[in-house]
Amino acid sequence: MKIQEIREIIKLVDNSSIDEFTYESEGTKVKLKKSGSTVSSSAPAQVSAPAAEPAAQTATAPVSTPAPAAKAEELISEETPEVPTAQEDNMHKILSPMVGTFYKSPSPEEEAYVQPGTKVSADQVVCIVEAMKLFNEIEAEVDGEIAEILVKDGQLVEYGQPLFLVKTK
Repeated sequence: MKIQEIREIIKLVDNSSIDEFTYESEGTKVKLKKSGSTVSSSAPAQVSAPAAEPAAQTATAPVSTPAPAAKAEELISEETPEVPTAQEDNMHKILSPMVGTFYKSPSPEEEAYVQPGTKVSADQVVCIVEAMKLFNEIEAEVDGEIAEILVKDGQLVEYGQPLFLVKTK
């Protein structure tokens, strides 16, 4: 299964009214849950040829209610840590647009993009999320000041997980 197909499934589940989705194909399982914000997947140790299904077929496939049997318990799930909520109305959360590894700087030898107290503009890069050896620059989205960094350098992050709290003007 390709990462783009997984991203499309995540978007479809996120925009739908279903709370849980499980997909199996050629030894790969993907399970998505909205309520617990859990994204899990498992794959065989030896990877064979990737699935040749186009994303359109995946998106239009009928969704059935997954069986609550032992298969769901066999999947490895990683809980996202509790995130402090924005206590003020002028706080904005910068969310991870994908599953990947969070990096606060462009390389280990360089300074972090931002620290708490750094003033940022909407188009300013605040971090990198690495997914499948692609380094994706994440922008601030709003003008303001970094109030808090919610994840650690090198930490795995989930789709939609808050990365920063920004105090907007």
